[in-house]
Formats: sequence, C-alpha cells, structure tokens
Amino acid sequence: MATQSSLAKQGAIRDAELAARPSLTLTRRLSAAPEKVYAAWVDPQKLVQWFGPASVEEGSVKADIDLRVGGRYRISFNANGDYNEVGGVYREVVPNQRLVFSWAWHSTPERESLVTISIKPEGSGTLLVFNHAQFVDEKARDSHERGWTELLARLETHLA
Repeated sequence: MATQSSLAKQGAIRDAELAARPSLTLTRRLSAAPEKVYAAWVDPQKLVQWFGPASVEEGSVKADIDLRVGGRYRISFNANGDYNEVGGVYREVVPNQRLVFSWAWHSTPERESLVTISIKPEGSGTLLVFNHAQFVDEKARDSHERGWTELLARLETHLA
C-alpha cells in the first residue's frame, strides 16, 4: 500500500517529467483591449471567426465552450480536406487575464499538453503571452509552433 510520502514523491517525479518536456512560448502585442482579446478566446461566436490555420475552410470552425474551472471545450474545423478536432478541460479561468487548459487532439487523446494564455494591458492594447507546454516530443512542439503562429496572426487580424 502506498504511503502519503511515496505518493507525494511519485507526484513530484511526474511534475518534474512534465516540466522537462518540450514547450513553446509566443508573445504578441495586440491593438485591442484585454477584454476584447479574452472574449476572442472564450466566446464561441467570436472564436469561430478567427480560429484555425491559414488553410481552414471558411465556415467550418465549430466551438463548444463550458467556461469554468473543470469545464470542457471542443473546437473542430476542416483544413486541407481533413477534419480536425481538439478539446480539453479548463484548469484556470481569470476573466480578462488568464486561461489555463489542457489540449488534446481527438486523433491522439493520449498526447495531452497544457496551454496557458496570459493577457495583460499594455499601453492602449494588450500583451498576450501564449505558452504551450508538456509536448510529447520536439516534433509535436515544432508542428504546434507553426500552427499557433498562423493562428495568432489570424487573431491579430481579427482584432484589428
């Protein structure tokens, strides 16, 4: 039978393993108020207007969001003739400041990672710091970095 001490050690080892996995951080200065940036991420009607890669098929983005700690989200879209679906669970929700949620593609649910979005006022706009951590390997990180770079460019255009 595991003791509390051995369980704590196992948890610490798991946390260290997750922290050692590849991650990426992208920073954007957006010419929109933090409230508008936050709404673009959490309001399904706004999110479907900009979410997806450059090759996303017009009108194909769908979003279901239960915005609360422990709530689930699901986003789907078609791109390059393929159906894509991603989802996860909100772990932290601080309106107009911070979102933390798990991230897993429907096709590879065992490859769960973690997204943290920090939103801070900066001058007349917003500083957005986007961190995606706990990738299974560098290839997955690099692929997501390309995708997130395209996606954040679409967000920037949407908010302009």
